[in-house]
Amino acid sequence: MKYDIHELVGENAITLEDGQRVFDLIHPNLAAGLAVELDFTRVGVYASPFFNAALGQLLRDLKPEDLNRLLKMEGLNPVGREVARRVIDNSKQYYAATEDYREAQHQVLDKLAKES
Repeated sequence: MKYDIHELVGENAITLEDGQRVFDLIHPNLAAGLAVELDFTRVGVYASPFFNAALGQLLRDLKPEDLNRLLKMEGLNPVGREVARRVIDNSKQYYAATEDYREAQHQVLDKLAKES
């Protein structure tokens, strides 16, 4: 299945909500072992919240090697490639960690958010 990200979210792939919309479309296919292609042609601005929602949480249910095999991304500019790579790398580490470690991360992030 191929999805045109510009048609789904416009020129800017930046919000959690837009990323969640993409996740909701692609997750069932990937979970079923079906290949998915995301076409980022005509998308010019990228942010990690979008990729966290769209891609990062995929690793909660999929093995990294399955995600690499099934998900193809086309048309990303260098910034988009780097942001997507960083989000996927961070998600691999996060979901590979123990539940206690993840909970400690959440507590630290919550504390930092309240101090801001």
